[in-house]
Amino acid sequence: MMNANQNQSTEIIFILLGFSDYPELQEFLFLLFLVIYVVTVLGNLMMILIIKITPKLHTPMYFFLSNLSFVDFCYSTTITPKLLEILIVEDRAISFLSCITQLFLTATCVVTEAVLLAMMAYDRFVAICNPLLYTITMSQKLCILLVAVAYSWGIISSMTFTYSLLVLSFCRTNLINNVFCEYSAIFSSSFSDKQFTEIILFSLANFNTFCTLLIILTSYLFILFTIMKMPSTSGRQKAFSTCASHFTAVIIFYGAILFLYCIPNSKNSWLLIRVSTVFYSVVIPMLNPLIYSLRNKDVMDTVKKLMGSKICSH
Repeated sequence: MMNANQNQSTEIIFILLGFSDYPELQEFLFLLFLVIYVVTVLGNLMMILIIKITPKLHTPMYFFLSNLSFVDFCYSTTITPKLLEILIVEDRAISFLSCITQLFLTATCVVTEAVLLAMMAYDRFVAICNPLLYTITMSQKLCILLVAVAYSWGIISSMTFTYSLLVLSFCRTNLINNVFCEYSAIFSSSFSDKQFTEIILFSLANFNTFCTLLIILTSYLFILFTIMKMPSTSGRQKAFSTCASHFTAVIIFYGAILFLYCIPNSKNSWLLIRVSTVFYSVVIPMLNPLIYSLRNKDVMDTVKKLMGSKICSH
């Protein structure tokens, strides 16, 4: 064994098994994930562009949404290219430094996205429960500060997770029965005392999940009470429609992660773990721009105008 902090860390190798036990599916999975990645990149970059060039969308909600799209783009780009590589090459090895770097970037994106979703819930709470004070409460300065907090806390949490793994010892060659360098997979590969790492993982992961979910659930509880008190049916429908996209994204994001960590880590559940990991790390970044665009009249109107102007120019 060798400690990750030692100068010999470059000799530590991780083998990403991915879906190697299904060789007949490699080409199909490669094409599937390639299409998903292309749609993810185009969808999220298009969302950012539409919000930037449309003055009507220069509001706090869309400011948070553009940052969510940026995080999803980074998240997918951190994972999917390596996943595509291990599907078509025989050498599935990844160096310790590359593996830890991938972990750091993915953890940053996950935590940042969770915080952004909580802030977007708070934004909807202010918009529906205190509409007259919305422009004052959700000022540009506050929105920038909240987004800065989201990125900063994502980096701090990721640095903590990464450090908790760097103090562990690993063999020269380690198998990761997953599609990327996920925290629990690296953690399971170590043969050293894991008590400190377990405490870090349990404390910080639960703190992040509990705090963000508390903000989201509390915000939506007040939103629900406010909507139910509205006298007009059209007003209630409009209020529900402004929350529908975000609430759908929250359910998918937290549902996938909670489902993944409820799966027993046994040999019989390895396939289910890999599929669930792919869903929340590869598929969800593709779904978010689709959810927000298809269910959002302002975004769809902008898309139609852009497509209409492009057709007229030809």
